[in-house]
Amino acid sequence: MMMRAIFAAVLISVVVLGVAGIGHGADLRKNFYKKSCPVAEEMVKNITWKNVASNSALPAKLLRMHFHDCFVRGCDASVLLNSKGSNTAEKHATPNLSLAGFDVIDEVKTQLEKSCAGVVSCADILALSARDAVSFQFKRSMWEVETGRRDGTVSLASEALTNIPIPFSNFSTLKQDFANKGLSVKDLVVLSGGHTIGVGHCNLFSNRLYNFTGRGDADPSLDSTYAAFLRTQCRSLSDNTTTVEMDPRSSLSFDNKYFSNLKQGRGLFQSDAALLTNGVSSKTVDKLIASSDFFTEFAQSIKKMGAIGVLTGSAGEIRKKCAHVN
Repeated sequence: MMMRAIFAAVLISVVVLGVAGIGHGADLRKNFYKKSCPVAEEMVKNITWKNVASNSALPAKLLRMHFHDCFVRGCDASVLLNSKGSNTAEKHATPNLSLAGFDVIDEVKTQLEKSCAGVVSCADILALSARDAVSFQFKRSMWEVETGRRDGTVSLASEALTNIPIPFSNFSTLKQDFANKGLSVKDLVVLSGGHTIGVGHCNLFSNRLYNFTGRGDADPSLDSTYAAFLRTQCRSLSDNTTTVEMDPRSSLSFDNKYFSNLKQGRGLFQSDAALLTNGVSSKTVDKLIASSDFFTEFAQSIKKMGAIGVLTGSAGEIRKKCAHVN
């Protein structure tokens, strides 16, 4: 969700995205495939919606995958590449081992190759599928996705480890992680709202229940009732299989309840609670609780995120299969 384990199990760091540094997609545009593959966006939506209809966990999974892709080398679908030979790819790095939804991307790619061979990038498919999966709940597009991304040819597990924000981070670390990608504190708070859907694995937050400072204590910022509930789900520090809703009782609904839960001490990860330790971010949380602005703000922040370090023009390639370079 949108962030460390939207995480669903790991979350949401800088090997800069190429020599030129981090860009925000000036060459992306609406309806990029209008002439070259006019069925592209409708096909992505239809296949994504079909899958979400039978798997309500997919929106969180695809949103998280999009986030993890963009934070490493930019939004170039490098997270989709398989490991090969001696190279361990991003998808096999620890923060990405719980990613899911690759089959949906592959299904879309297979069908698009039949209609428009070699035209639609895996990077665009991932960005569109993340949007469409979340939008299924509303039966309308919740944000605009500009297209024209091309696919990268490099995927390194080591870069995932250094670029993807982790759920144990304090505010200053999170702020720097996002600044490294050209994202603001406001973007950090808004995109954290992606945690309104999905689940988190116990081992990513159980230190807050059993050993927060190394003395067998709990994180005092956690609501005591919520902490007691979490202890019934996560019974030890070593539990790395059990999952818990990131947004209590609302983890399948994309809404702004994450922020009200956060203010009540019910943010699941240390990185969630960290948003209340800074004046600017805490005020942003308050604004997003009190209004319906979350959808508007999320649309703006994820569009900005979706343009990080994109490859356009003749850079990169259009993969024939998303898991392999051509």
